[in-house]
Amino acid sequence: MSSLRPDPTSRIHPEPEPTTTTSSPSIDHFDRLPDSLLLLVFNKIGDVKALGRCCVVCLRFHSLVPQVDNVVVRVDCVISDDDTSSSSSSTKSHSPSSSSGFSSVFRSVFGGIVKPFQALGQLLGPKVNSRNGFFNSSLSVGTTTTTDDDTEPDQGGVTHHSPTQVLKNFNEIRFLRIELPSGELGIDDGVLLKWRADFGSTLDNCVILGAASVFTNNKNSYVMQENDAICNSTTTTINNNGVDDNGSIPESFYTNGGLKLRVVWTISSLIAASARHYLLQPIIAEHKTLDSLVLTDADGQGVLCMNREQLEELRVKPLSASSASKRTLVPALNMRLWYAPHLELPDGVVLKGATLVAIRPSDQAATKKDVSDISWLSTAFEEPYGTAAKMLVKRRTYCLEMNSF
Repeated sequence: MSSLRPDPTSRIHPEPEPTTTTSSPSIDHFDRLPDSLLLLVFNKIGDVKALGRCCVVCLRFHSLVPQVDNVVVRVDCVISDDDTSSSSSSTKSHSPSSSSGFSSVFRSVFGGIVKPFQALGQLLGPKVNSRNGFFNSSLSVGTTTTTDDDTEPDQGGVTHHSPTQVLKNFNEIRFLRIELPSGELGIDDGVLLKWRADFGSTLDNCVILGAASVFTNNKNSYVMQENDAICNSTTTTINNNGVDDNGSIPESFYTNGGLKLRVVWTISSLIAASARHYLLQPIIAEHKTLDSLVLTDADGQGVLCMNREQLEELRVKPLSASSASKRTLVPALNMRLWYAPHLELPDGVVLKGATLVAIRPSDQAATKKDVSDISWLSTAFEEPYGTAAKMLVKRRTYCLEMNSF
């Protein structure tokens, strides 16, 4: 009796099944990537214009991009009407804002920075009809041949959008960074002026670092040894003449305009910060998923920061607006000032007339300990200026007060 035995050859090397590759398109392996991985890539891109280009690649990208939670908006340009802004600047510069001894300082500050603030206001805020006395300013996001009610093409066919319009289709933004093309404050070449401010519904704190001039010392080895001595001391500093001092401000600082210049720097920075804060209201109100909001500029002059608690505070407690201009009212302030006629940093950078100002509202300054001041001041600026702040706070402290404005 014969038995049926399987063919081992067919078991090891089975006949290939017929395929239909000739009748159907090949598989796109990119489509096999999960949405979570694509969102990770989009979040790494961040730039809102690049994400806009991704939206038109395919329907899948178009549905995923609005779910991105990390967005960067880089403002390209400000389109403004010079005649309108000039008339507005003239009106604001003559407003009765101060009767104090610093009235002349206020006039000099407002005269130079109101116009940039008006441009910033139209840039970040909703578009206003120019017949109402305002000029149109917007963010350029690309070229187009068709327009709708929310866009305004220029003569070159470029459609301009405000950041509010650009972000309206993003539903889950957690981290938002807006970068202006330049700082608002016009300063002379060689002058250093940087500020960082934290806001809730009003100013939480602000730190300003300035210097009359900045240059590099070629004697790096000597500078590093000298600054090691400075960083290890809390009461003495070696100046450029090799003479010890106790951190006191020299008498000439009060007589040669040094103090007045620092007052102008402080007021200008506070006005810039409060103007930026005021103009972020529509974005904060619309995007309730925000955990962090940063408004900075390409020059690195000023940075406004808001965390989740501060953003929620603004939504719950509306800000108080200044009656003189479109900015948040600055509360009464307590300020601490440190000054060094000559400050040499470990990397060879030298700051002449280095000044650090730490600012907090008067109603919360009394509850803060001195040690906490150093912790937030030392992280306010990137290097080498973070080191400059650490060195300055070791010098003698001068306390000042400023009324609300």
